[in-house]
Amino acid sequence: MAKNTVAAYGADLRAFLRFLARPEPPLPDEVGKEEVQQFLQYCHRRRISARSNARRLAALRAFFLFLEKQGVLAVNPLEEIDGPKIGRSLPKALTVAEVDTLLRPPASPTPLALRNSAMLHLLYASGLRVSELVGLPVSGCNLANGHLRIVGKGNKERVVPFSAAAGERVREYLERSRPLLLKGRPSPMLFCSNRGGAMTRVRFWQIIRETALAAGIAKEISPHMLRHSFATHLLAGGADLRSVQMMLGHTDIATTQIYTHVDTDRLKSVHRRFHPRG
Repeated sequence: MAKNTVAAYGADLRAFLRFLARPEPPLPDEVGKEEVQQFLQYCHRRRISARSNARRLAALRAFFLFLEKQGVLAVNPLEEIDGPKIGRSLPKALTVAEVDTLLRPPASPTPLALRNSAMLHLLYASGLRVSELVGLPVSGCNLANGHLRIVGKGNKERVVPFSAAAGERVREYLERSRPLLLKGRPSPMLFCSNRGGAMTRVRFWQIIRETALAAGIAKEISPHMLRHSFATHLLAGGADLRSVQMMLGHTDIATTQIYTHVDTDRLKSVHRRFHPRG
């Protein structure tokens, strides 16, 4: 599994153990269906979302299945527990005008400002996951050909093109900013911090929110919203679903199809154009 998934599952199991502590955690064969249901009810009372609870249940299911296979448990207490129903919510995207505002050149081209601008441009131009962006090595970015070589979820590799405008921002960062941030220190990572280390997901999350606030964008913005915007704007411009699926790195095209429900203006336009009474 992906590194972030392993970390999330570990956190879920620790939360379950803390809930069970009385004052010491029970032995595995002392945990039954009732304890698991009480834990899920406790999470619900704390207003933890159905999606998060579904992930917690998946972590517990995998853990107890492992114990069963190892012969520690005779019966898996989660066999008869169904997961919470999760409605598929439409992804939130920025408008093209909002993206243009967000990607305006920095007023003061400091090394950090040039780095942040390059990251934002590349994220919108490629639709990467934030973990893929901050973990991108220099060797994975081909400025001459305008494409990225990404190792995404499940250790699957894909090639994603990016625009010439984003390429110029990255080139400017590499020439004018990155050497100043590294101060002669070696680093395989494309984007680095002001201390020369690799950028983190949390820090980039802060950067994108600070940039949006300074640009006067009132929406609650996140790196994933730029990924959603990338897909939504491509499909609105007439891109085919299969190509968008490949660029996003989705295993199942059904995951990509959700973006076809976002652009209602395009749907109305198609309806007006082709329906006999449109």
